[in-house]
Amino acid sequence: YAARGIVGVAKPTEAKAIPPTEAPRIDQRKTEMEEWSIPTVTDKLSISETDFLQKYINEKKSLGQIATETYQDITDVEKQEKWTYAHMQEVIEKTIEEQYAERDIVEKAGLKEFLRLKGELKDYLGNKLDPKLKKEEEYHNLAMLPWLWAAEGQGVRPDAIADEIDARGDDLTAYGSAETGLPAARLNGERGRTCGQLRLFADHIRKGAFLDRRFDPALPDRAPLPRPDLRMIQRPLGPVGVFGASNFPLAFSTAGGDTAAALAAGCPVVYKGHPGHPATGEIVAQAIAAAVEKTGMPKGTFGFVQSNTNAAGEALVQHPLTRAVGFTGSYRGGKALFDLAMARPEPIPFFGELGAINPVFILPAAATARAAAIGTGWAGSLTMGVGQFCTNPGVVVVPDAQADAFIGAAQDALAQVAPTPMLTGGTAEGYRAGVAQAASHASVQTCLNAGGTGREGGPALFVVAGTDWLANPDLAAEMFGPAGIVIRAKDQGEVQQIAQALHGQLTCTLQMDDADLDAARALVPVLERKAGRLLVNAFPTGVEVADSMVHGGPFPASTNFGATSVGTLAIRRFTRPVCYQDMPQALLPQDLQDQ
Repeated sequence: YAARGIVGVAKPTEAKAIPPTEAPRIDQRKTEMEEWSIPTVTDKLSISETDFLQKYINEKKSLGQIATETYQDITDVEKQEKWTYAHMQEVIEKTIEEQYAERDIVEKAGLKEFLRLKGELKDYLGNKLDPKLKKEEEYHNLAMLPWLWAAEGQGVRPDAIADEIDARGDDLTAYGSAETGLPAARLNGERGRTCGQLRLFADHIRKGAFLDRRFDPALPDRAPLPRPDLRMIQRPLGPVGVFGASNFPLAFSTAGGDTAAALAAGCPVVYKGHPGHPATGEIVAQAIAAAVEKTGMPKGTFGFVQSNTNAAGEALVQHPLTRAVGFTGSYRGGKALFDLAMARPEPIPFFGELGAINPVFILPAAATARAAAIGTGWAGSLTMGVGQFCTNPGVVVVPDAQADAFIGAAQDALAQVAPTPMLTGGTAEGYRAGVAQAASHASVQTCLNAGGTGREGGPALFVVAGTDWLANPDLAAEMFGPAGIVIRAKDQGEVQQIAQALHGQLTCTLQMDDADLDAARALVPVLERKAGRLLVNAFPTGVEVADSMVHGGPFPASTNFGATSVGTLAIRRFTRPVCYQDMPQALLPQDLQDQ
């Protein structure tokens, strides 16, 4: 920790958290730590200086190993209380800074030894100290700055937020189900996904990979011109405004991917609560506030605004302190906010997810072998969550010769699904309007329209020829519900035309067998320019939270084709690269210094 600059520890008798503005650097604290020397260490460990140096230098044992061998003799509770993580940190800091370096053994053992040491010490102290000293918040408050993740994300701890959300699980399920109509099992699963993503981010930022540190050392003797010392690192953008989605009241809402990524990057967040689930959002906001307080972060780390007016959202986007925006929602709302962000005197990044139809392409061999099975599977994916997933596969392209088998199986499966409450009355209204618009086309065959009243939405199935779909661009509009359009393609040439006519998508799916490889090879170069994720022999509903996941795509699937809102790469949206040329060590960010 000392090597990474997050050791703002008070003196042993004055242990307390230190605000960032008062946090001294290591090189400013030498006088404060003069009492900590090797004799002090050996006295605390009840070991002679000769034995200590033998173990530490010649045997190359770490402080953690030495402490493990000697500390068991210290049983007095008062001494244990003094030998807290904070005190151990002071000892490490002094030893590394003045003793380790003075003996000129850095090259022999290196500071990598020290970075490994911190883990040993934490494990050791957590297992050996008196149980009443094991409280996690004690170690953090004593041993770290309030911005304790400066080297590990520069923001509030995502796993602390996950713990607070889990502690409110029953209330979240009860209120979430009442507000959205989603069943308890779905909400419990979504809470697990939300907390899993937060903990994934916590692990990722501990590793520091998202900082993308790069170093080109100076070449003073290079001809014809010398090269300067160049160092690069990702730095936080600043305050981020976040708009959550209605369809995922947890995973894409208050503590969803945008909020988690911005906080992990070191950016404060102002979140506009979604009017479709205000109580659920409030409970999650309280969980984040509790985590902020427990980890010693400033109160301004997270803000939550309840409003169902456009004015509140517009103010958030246009506020001069807002440095970026994350949005998940409709094309209409997202495009309006995007335009406001671009019209500012200083335009800011707007990371919006605005909708997609996520087409599925069934290739000839697969259609011949299993069209009916694919139809049944597609119907299940189409109606999952009442069709309100952003990855809902709303369009299927199938060879005309095998289309009847696919359509028959899909229609049979959809007919078994009754109209179901949607997220809001407005969502159901908009869905039924989209279904009516599709059905109004003379060239479109309506195979099923289960209807629905009030807040309910039922499945709908439409069929259209490839030429007619190409001639009517409005058939490519998202209906946001359990409605699908089957496009009958006369040949692979028309399939290529349909693929090329697509707007940006979150996903494109291939249903194929081995005999379809040539057809797939022709499609993939087109589809990878249309979507952020390509699938084979699966359906796109369900987005794995992982390092490799991309949830985004060309416009209008998202407003920034180079970003993702799911997975660890999402953090990068809220950072920017800064290069430091010939910068003195004392002025460099801790994560870029030589050590």
